[in-house]
Amino acid sequence: MAEKMDVNGRTYDIVKLLGHGKGGYSYLAQADGKQYVLKQIHHEPCAYYQFGNKIEAELRDYERLRAAGIRIPEMIACDIEAERIVKEYIEGDIIFDLVARGVSVEAYLPQIRQMADQARAAGLNIDYYPTNFVARDGLIWYIDYECNAYMDEWSFENWGARYWSLTPEFQKALAEKKAQEKA
Repeated sequence: MAEKMDVNGRTYDIVKLLGHGKGGYSYLAQADGKQYVLKQIHHEPCAYYQFGNKIEAELRDYERLRAAGIRIPEMIACDIEAERIVKEYIEGDIIFDLVARGVSVEAYLPQIRQMADQARAAGLNIDYYPTNFVARDGLIWYIDYECNAYMDEWSFENWGARYWSLTPEFQKALAEKKAQEKA
């Protein structure tokens, strides 16, 4: 991991890797005493998802989510050539981690359902997988910018809700995550 990354001529100190998703690596970064998330797009293959231009998709999806009224972190900068995005860092508990610890996320279900309604009204689905949501001060934030055309099979109720409690699907995903961390 690089200790520093530049975005549009501004240098960010990389603190740690936050996560690795379908589209890129997200790092906790610092500059001028503030914390950010710096996402570096990658081009690793993904067997279950097809991408076009990932950086253009990030920009387009950010605007579509904002227009839909979904609570997301602000995009601070985008470096198209380096395929890097800097966004507001939302400090808090990842919903996946809360569920894994056996903490009920019931209090957040009205909020995720409201986001789902907003997304559907805009003709979109967001990625309802619980690693994409942070809880802070009683609010949940969708910290990914991915969205797709609405399809009922990928709605919160038909797909995402399976991972917001200790269901068999969640427990399988947790076991896979632990196995990857050991490898």
